[in-house]
Amino acid sequence: MGSERQIVSTSALARSLLDLCRSRRLTIATAESCTGGLVAGALTDIPGSSDVIDRGFVTYSNDAKRAMLGVEASTLATFGAVSKETATQMAVGALERAGVDLAVSITGIAGPGGATPGKPVGLVHFAVAARDGRIIHREHRFGAIGRSAVRERSVVEALRMLMELARGPQQVKPKRAAVSRIRPRVVRTPRQHAVKRRPRPPRG
Repeated sequence: MGSERQIVSTSALARSLLDLCRSRRLTIATAESCTGGLVAGALTDIPGSSDVIDRGFVTYSNDAKRAMLGVEASTLATFGAVSKETATQMAVGALERAGVDLAVSITGIAGPGGATPGKPVGLVHFAVAARDGRIIHREHRFGAIGRSAVRERSVVEALRMLMELARGPQQVKPKRAAVSRIRPRVVRTPRQHAVKRRPRPPRG
């Protein structure tokens, strides 16, 4: 029952994202590691998605991340494949190579193996990048809830992050100027008194 609800939720979210991007004429690329193309699959399950979805990169190995997305070898060596730095470079790489408006990346440890000190099973890093320079990164620790569950939740989070970026930057409403309740002071000009003319004496 829970799995069915998850499928419905993912499908509805994917459809909403496509509708939003279509209305704003935005295109999307995906860069996936631990989800193995599930995000692209969820989006392309919706008929007519080709006007929004450009391509998907499945970069499971470090070599693929370097060759297909331009992730630097030094980044992988220093921070590892499952890290904020790698996720960010994956998203930016997908954005640049596909020439799209939005890109999302996922890299994590779905389990049951693969955990290392400080990086447990269920740890997933996400990044989304936009053509206008906005980049969002998030880290989730889903825990050892099972490989399928980690991957399913990762798909939902990726779609939500794309939705957030597709909506655009939050517009800051300008503050309204304070309206003074004090009535303006009216300066009254002094009345000019009429000058009475003296009657002229009659001429003789």
